[in-house]
Amino acid sequence: MPDPLDSDKPVDRRRFFRVGLSHLLRPLTSAASPLTRAAKQLENLNKLGTSATPRAKVPSNIWLRPPGAIPEAKLQTTCTRGGDCVRVCPVQAIKIDPTANKGFGLPYIDADSAACAVCSGLKCMSVCPSGALKPTSINDIDMGTAVWWEQTCLRSSGGECKICIDHCPLGSAAIELKENRVVVNPHGCIGCGICQQDCPTTPRSITVIPIAAKSI
Repeated sequence: MPDPLDSDKPVDRRRFFRVGLSHLLRPLTSAASPLTRAAKQLENLNKLGTSATPRAKVPSNIWLRPPGAIPEAKLQTTCTRGGDCVRVCPVQAIKIDPTANKGFGLPYIDADSAACAVCSGLKCMSVCPSGALKPTSINDIDMGTAVWWEQTCLRSSGGECKICIDHCPLGSAAIELKENRVVVNPHGCIGCGICQQDCPTTPRSITVIPIAAKSI
């Protein structure tokens, strides 16, 4: 039988090592699969853009929903569109467009004009009659994740602005300054949009990617 490591047969030698290596790596590949799944959400955010890539737009059919909103597909069939959450919002951040041109006629937030204030009691959840907004503790709210756009940030041109950090209701658990860079913690950021609302640049240098966009 020919020796697979015969130096006169380099192709067989390469095949031998390739097959052997695949058997050695198979257990490692299986072990890594949970990590791959855990990284999927961050990978989807990267598709929409990061501080190191050009600014990307959130698809026009994706909207920032109020805190406690159930998943988008269920929201569309559960919400009564009665406007109770709109009326109770202390900063009038929650809106409903009766023409359905914005937000499909469902409650939405435009963080450029009025972000969720993460008010005491989070009343929008408790007044919702249909369960479209579920009572959720502040640390478990997930409206989306803020993304910092370095290219337009004042800090990139020598400025000392850190409004997005100073105004965040979650503080350093969600956003902080590291080596002159704004760093968002995706596990601590709840996507309220206050950083986006208060950012002084045009276009905003930090914006919220709604949770519905993470599964694209």
